[in-house]
Amino acid sequence: MDRDELTAWLRLTAAPGVGGASVRCLLAAFGLPQQVLAHSEAAWRECIGPAPARALAAGPQGLDALVQRTWDWLQGGGMDGSARALLTLADTCYPSALLATEDPPPLLYLMGAARFVGGATPFAPARSLAVVGSRNPTAQGAEHAHQFARALHAVGLCIVSGLARGVDAAAHEGALADVDEDASWPATIAVVGTGLDRVYPAAHRALAHRIAQHGVLVSEYPLGTPPLPANFPRRNRIISGLSQGTLVVEAALASGSLITARLAAEQGREVFAIPGSIHAPQSRGCHALIRQGAKLVESAQDVLEELQLPGSPPAPPAAAPAAEGGGEGDDGDEVLQALGFDPLGLDALVARTGLPAATLQARLLELELQGALARLPGALFQRLGRA
Repeated sequence: MDRDELTAWLRLTAAPGVGGASVRCLLAAFGLPQQVLAHSEAAWRECIGPAPARALAAGPQGLDALVQRTWDWLQGGGMDGSARALLTLADTCYPSALLATEDPPPLLYLMGAARFVGGATPFAPARSLAVVGSRNPTAQGAEHAHQFARALHAVGLCIVSGLARGVDAAAHEGALADVDEDASWPATIAVVGTGLDRVYPAAHRALAHRIAQHGVLVSEYPLGTPPLPANFPRRNRIISGLSQGTLVVEAALASGSLITARLAAEQGREVFAIPGSIHAPQSRGCHALIRQGAKLVESAQDVLEELQLPGSPPAPPAAAPAAEGGGEGDDGDEVLQALGFDPLGLDALVARTGLPAATLQARLLELELQGALARLPGALFQRLGRA
């Protein structure tokens, strides 16, 4: 892409009031952006209506600065030597799965490993799964996200998520746990709600660097775009659109993860949900999805079978039962059996086990150091899936 072509694409897509649908209509009617811009406002009006046509004629403020910033960014090196690219609807390597959705972004900014970005093939492989969920998951939920992502990556799936706190970060970390430096497909794709010259949240800067080394960071937003609240629900259509299916690990009833799941269903993709405790607010969204027809999954193998993909994930994790109490895998440990799978306080554990508080606290510390349980805010304890 030369500078004139870049200028035309940015003028067409960055003008306030000219949305993706209008851009696609203009491209279909007149051709590439330079050809679109060669026509008159009257011609645009016939295609997209008066208000968007006026907005396009006015153009975006600060266009010259945006062009320069974007040009410099494309010419420079990315995180840890990663490559940068700007992908348009006109590119033959635009992901076909995303192109088939109702609202594919006219522009995609990419940053990642050079073998995935800027090549002749789409950066998103056909075998991709979105893993999304709560920004404030339980310890069990974060563990599930990590283990499912790790197991599914091990059999060749690219894990797609949104770089948010909680489940998203755990899913990216799981996919990156066993990366192959010579892999021909990205370990994970992070679809972000800011310009790619920013990392949000800032605490995920190191994680973003690792994704740029072994996967791809993606945004539809121009460089310099801050973390505006409206951007994050909107980017969810890209997360689901790049994926064969969406796995929701934990989600409240009103959450962005349910938006992603709804978009996936509307796009004709599979929706999966992990059941959880009937007492946990983070499980209610998953239970609602299951009632609406989402596939209940207890292991990574369930996902592979539903997607009709070969492969047998190593030691796929089992989801926590929905009700309290012990079960298979307790290994006879009295405290774990009493704890069940719900967050529980010390007093309740004393009542269930009959152990003195001091004895119980010592045993809880041992189990925590073994990675069998986690301490939660509010002096609660929760069992982890490794136990």
